[in-house]
Amino acid sequence: MNSLIKKLIKKKLKISFAESCTGGMLASAVTSTSGASKVFDLGLITYSNQAKIKVLKVNKIIVKKYGAVSAECCEAMVKNLSKISKAHINVSITGIAGPNGGTKSKPIGLVYIGVKKGKKIIIIKNLFKSRNRKSIQTNSVNKALKLINSLI
Repeated sequence: MNSLIKKLIKKKLKISFAESCTGGMLASAVTSTSGASKVFDLGLITYSNQAKIKVLKVNKIIVKKYGAVSAECCEAMVKNLSKISKAHINVSITGIAGPNGGTKSKPIGLVYIGVKKGKKIIIIKNLFKSRNRKSIQTNSVNKALKLINSLI
């Protein structure tokens, strides 16, 4: 984590997050490191569909048609976060951490991570095999941090 913060500081990059299933764990991972105040801009926990729609301005048609756990919603979350935060790197996470709430088409462990840096947007679909909530959340945070690291 320290190396990520140092890299962001060196490149004068600010970072912001919009989290759902990780409930702030990504922001916590970054802010628990010294120097975070130089790079961390904003963290939103838009856990409910209503919060995604009202705070992040995700079009309710996207949520209705594809669901909150979808590449489409994840992309809308990260695009709209970038308008709110003005950070150089914006990250969104939406998924099903379990142990309940999964379906055949959207199983427990399905997590979308979106990263927007400049005009580049990457949406990654993950299917974490664990059915343990904490493990799915931790894996999601680690995957997001690796993705951020690979882009800077």
